[in-house]
Amino acid sequence: MLEFPKEIYGLALNLEEDSVGSVLLGESHLVKEGDLVKRTHRIMQVPSGPALIGRVVNPLGKPLDEKGPIKTDINMVVERLAPGVVDRLPVKEPLQTGIKAIDTMIPIGRGQRELIIGDRQTGKTAIAIDTIINQKGK
Repeated sequence: MLEFPKEIYGLALNLEEDSVGSVLLGESHLVKEGDLVKRTHRIMQVPSGPALIGRVVNPLGKPLDEKGPIKTDINMVVERLAPGVVDRLPVKEPLQTGIKAIDTMIPIGRGQRELIIGDRQTGKTAIAIDTIINQKGK
């Protein structure tokens, strides 16, 4: 992790001999050319656990929903290996996307990973957002 001025953080991605490429995890308009950037000597971690269910957070896990601080002692490293197929819990509950054509032809389980592939401007994001919205109250 990198610390920019004004408490803005970034994630180092490209390490070159004479430069470092990073992703800003805050307001980019506050970062100027020539600003002093420091390494934090930490790997990016975010809060985890049941306290995050239903909360809206920024990329660093800080709450944006004005519901107060997130009360959890669990922090997880962001860049870690995903558990193997054998180690994952089985998918037992169906997930309804709210799109009848998808729900009738493609069985999707709650908690299952699903890849949406398609050309540009074909509605991949719309399908994902509609599915997320359809989960409210379920």
